[in-house]
Amino acid sequence: MLQSMLPRGLVAREAHGDVDAPLHPREAAQIARAVPKRQAEYATVRQLAREALGELGIDDAVLVKGEGGGVDWPRNVVGALTHCDGYRGAVVGYRMGVRTVGIDAEPHLPLPDKVLPTVSLDSEREVLAARDQDGLHWDRLLFCAKEATYKAWNPITGRWLGFEDAEITFGLDSRRDDSAEGTFRSRILIDGRATDGGPPVASFEGRWRITDGLIVTSIAEV
Repeated sequence: MLQSMLPRGLVAREAHGDVDAPLHPREAAQIARAVPKRQAEYATVRQLAREALGELGIDDAVLVKGEGGGVDWPRNVVGALTHCDGYRGAVVGYRMGVRTVGIDAEPHLPLPDKVLPTVSLDSEREVLAARDQDGLHWDRLLFCAKEATYKAWNPITGRWLGFEDAEITFGLDSRRDDSAEGTFRSRILIDGRATDGGPPVASFEGRWRITDGLIVTSIAEV
């Protein structure tokens, strides 16, 4: 599913459960105090990322977590990881073809009570309220799109992006039973100057898909 949501030049790998994946000692040290479930997720997404990197001709990458919560990718590589219950995903590509990438996955369920006001703007909640009767959990989709936005933002700016710092609008391309897909736009509401030598970031364009009880969002800035 994820590969079809991305432009050429990016390689995606997905899994719907954890695998027995070895970790480099530096990776293992970062996760040593976590509970077994978190350790398994951490190892699995890195295994997927290594498989994807292998498609680019890059072997034996050490994928430790860096500042901002993302991975310290090999030189000239962009990438993103995500995991939620029943899903793991990784995307990588060469920087010469893709400036940044962000992905996120969430269960297609409502957000917990009282979470929506903390992750959304008044304008976003007004739009979601009008769409609340169609059977799609737009509140969770909004959260998923904001997570993908942060993952695309941080590597090219080196700065934090709060939930209130991006305004998301959605387009709906198709709907069939409990599946749907479309586009979204993340309008950046703070100074978008970048540290990667590229132009300032004013917005990101992304894609979303809901199928089999799962929401996946993706951003790829080329």
